[in-house]
Amino acid sequence: VNSKGVGIVSRSKAGDIALSLAAFVRGVKAVVWINRCSANAGLPLYYKNRQLLPALMFDRKKLFSTDSGLVISKYAMHDPLKTEGRDSLVPIERACGSFLFVASEDDLNWDSKAYMENMVERLTSNGKENFESVCYPGAGHFLEPPYGPFCSSSLNAFAEMPVLWGGEPQAHAAAEVHLWRKIQEFLRTHLRCEAAQTKPKF
Repeated sequence: VNSKGVGIVSRSKAGDIALSLAAFVRGVKAVVWINRCSANAGLPLYYKNRQLLPALMFDRKKLFSTDSGLVISKYAMHDPLKTEGRDSLVPIERACGSFLFVASEDDLNWDSKAYMENMVERLTSNGKENFESVCYPGAGHFLEPPYGPFCSSSLNAFAEMPVLWGGEPQAHAAAEVHLWRKIQEFLRTHLRCEAAQTKPKF
């Protein structure tokens, strides 16, 4: 937070909420989007009793169950680029702030890399340069602050089923270390405070 606006760090479902805030709310200066969809997924988006975006839904028939009973949902969402899904795309072209898009290539929960590439293409085609993107081979869905335990699977509370998140431990851990620095650099660049603001007042 600084005097000119706020920054948002988001992962998974929070990702499309953060995109929507950047598109529809003034004062959002920087958004870190980690492993999510480029559309409003799961639930319609409302503001003051008015629907802003419909929900992009998922197809349970496209859920893949492994021999261990864990579910892979990477390709279960309807395609937001097809006619029936386009209305759910978050209009990030309207945003005045900057984006850091982060995608793990081994994300088994979302096709995050494809969604990220779509957003980069949309912004570029609209003459926008307010974004950075980074992709991590071998990393899974749960990119968190570094040096925590690696989580390859767990219960998905939203889907109410045990799921595989993906990722190879060493590559995933290296991605978390790199991303943690990248996020700090990005936020400092776009939310830099004046020297006078950083001095504590007692």
